[in-house]
Amino acid sequence: MEKLRMGVLGCSGHYSLRVSNPIRSSLLVEPYGIASRSLERAKEYAENWGFTRAYGSYEELLNDPKIDFVYCPLPNNLHLEYIKKAADAGKPILCEKPLGMNAKEAVEAAEYCRKKGTLVMEAFMYRLHPQWVTAAGIVRCGELGRVMSTAGIFSYDLKDGANIRNRMETGGGGIYDIGCYTVSSARLLMGAEPERVVCTLRRDPSFKTDIYASALLDFGDGRVSTFTVGTQLFPWQRVRAVGTGGTLAVEVPFNMYGDSPGRVYVNTGVGQRIIETEIADQYLLEFDAFALAVAEKHSEAPVPISDAAANMAVLDALYASAVSGGWENVVRY
Repeated sequence: MEKLRMGVLGCSGHYSLRVSNPIRSSLLVEPYGIASRSLERAKEYAENWGFTRAYGSYEELLNDPKIDFVYCPLPNNLHLEYIKKAADAGKPILCEKPLGMNAKEAVEAAEYCRKKGTLVMEAFMYRLHPQWVTAAGIVRCGELGRVMSTAGIFSYDLKDGANIRNRMETGGGGIYDIGCYTVSSARLLMGAEPERVVCTLRRDPSFKTDIYASALLDFGDGRVSTFTVGTQLFPWQRVRAVGTGGTLAVEVPFNMYGDSPGRVYVNTGVGQRIIETEIADQYLLEFDAFALAVAEKHSEAPVPISDAAANMAVLDALYASAVSGGWENVVRY
């Protein structure tokens, strides 16, 4: 098949750092258009990162009939608006996580795209990496018995107040930015949705965004997940699961390198082993999988949009718990 022409909304540092290099080897995706609110900036970005066209507004890109699908790495507070605008333009859209500012926005985005007949996917690239396909398969087949507990940690150190991750008005904060991963992976390994959560967090005195958070997710029947995230901590990430028949751990669960094999550590009654998965770039896998779904006119994205709303509902409950100081039920949508 011919490559699909991709349009990108915004001159994203995330795109240039993590996506631009692997996308060059894609057989399915052509980085065709880049849009900014400054045409000069878009032209410079296009020259640096291999785009054919530059646009001085997001709307101009969306209205270009040559664009086959859109990638949206805009700040969280703009996701719903531009998901709708992409759908209005008939453009399938791969949108960075979280899909909105709350679960209601995620549901609204999903429903809007459904009515327009437009494919939409939340960009949880880690789900497509071979190490997570392997981990999920081990859990699903029952090798660990019944998974009773998971634990995750995800942290980095970013004190730049101008960064969108540290700005309240753009939907910044640790739970939105990286807590979404620890919640998503817990739900995946548990194979269920938490019933209630309790969360404690600390906010930066200047930025007001949450910079440290720890939480407990109650899946019922004694099954729990815990996690800690931090945006002003030593960078670290790990995920483990403990079941009635064994344990599993993923070494670099979320920012896995594109040039190294993944490692999944498994311990059962048979013995201990380290599974090395194939070298793969999770961003290339993500964009190719979405492009293939678009080209083949799939009705559902590789990561179902219903998962975005379910994940966001947990984040809503976490923030509510941090305010109330107690357990908060997870509202189903």
